[in-house]
Amino acid sequence: MDGVLSQEEINALLNDPGMGSTAVEDNELSEAEKDAIGEIANISMGTAATTLFSLVNRRVEISTPVVSYATWDDIVTQYEKPCVFIRIAYTVGLDGSNILVLRENDVKIITDLMMGGDGTNTDGELGELHLSAISEAMNQMMGSSATSLSSMLNRKIDISPPKSDLVDLADNVDETQIDAFLGGRFVKISFRMEIGDLVDSEIMQLYPISFAKDMCVGVTQTMEMDSQSVKEEAPPVQPSPASAPQMSQAVMEQPQMGQPMMSQPQISQPMMSQPQMSQPVNVQPAQFTAFSSGNAGGYQPENIDLIMDVPLEVTVELGRTTKSISDILDFGPGKIIELNRIAGEPIDVLVNGKYVAKGEVVVIEESFGVRITEIVNATKKEQQ
Repeated sequence: MDGVLSQEEINALLNDPGMGSTAVEDNELSEAEKDAIGEIANISMGTAATTLFSLVNRRVEISTPVVSYATWDDIVTQYEKPCVFIRIAYTVGLDGSNILVLRENDVKIITDLMMGGDGTNTDGELGELHLSAISEAMNQMMGSSATSLSSMLNRKIDISPPKSDLVDLADNVDETQIDAFLGGRFVKISFRMEIGDLVDSEIMQLYPISFAKDMCVGVTQTMEMDSQSVKEEAPPVQPSPASAPQMSQAVMEQPQMGQPMMSQPQISQPMMSQPQMSQPVNVQPAQFTAFSSGNAGGYQPENIDLIMDVPLEVTVELGRTTKSISDILDFGPGKIIELNRIAGEPIDVLVNGKYVAKGEVVVIEESFGVRITEIVNATKKEQQ
């Protein structure tokens, strides 16, 4: 051994600085990447849980995710049959898709809650109504999740409308017909989802490995950009120019080693007479600019576009009446209830419980509608 490294040894050191650490292949995730994927999924599903709470009006809790590898055979043998596969495809910011897997009964409960039920109407087979409802729920949940993902990756993220399918894992299903990446090894992220006292089960999110690596690269780049911006904005710490004279003056005021303490008042005596040498200060009253009467009400116009996407509940009220408890107990099929509204009189239109308009009932194909005839002032209505 002459102590000189060969070219092959130099290349090995450059490719593996750890000298013996295991290299991560292209189809594998490192431990750091697994942690990053778990943190991304934790934040994204936390945002999605908040959106689901607003849809079902029930407490929604999603546990910390568990990241692992899986194959199609693992899903078939471990998960309940049948189940619902919801495909979320990314159209902007990320290239690829992922699949969310829910149990069939969980989908029925969520659909019943979204339709105003108590979550117990789960009899019958899962049909198009359930698939449409869960697709809309996932559209809003994963849309809010994409917003969180945009801030983490520092790029715009958008998704296409999710597509839901009922898959019976007991049959010989060709996994490539659902999504091509399911034919090989992929990333499985498991969560524990609870919805009130109705749902307590496991849900899964399936990622292609390349898709997971792309998200990790985006998070790493964002962290590096944030770190660089913090370094550029931090000003260098410099000593104050006045600190040196102050320190020297403090040293002068301290008694020297072996010097009698009686000499200390002789040094401080001239400082006692210093206020007598100060010059008089010319003090003038402060002057303020008078407020102009033309500025009243001169506020900048509010940007109403910021709240254009806020959903409001619109209610059409045909009429009202007051009944005693005994009258209400006599209600039954065929009972006619007289309202305080004359036939042909315009009906009231309320937005979030506030009276805003009058209208008349129309029929559009097989649905009822309301034609607005007058926009009214809610204040005047309350005064009436």
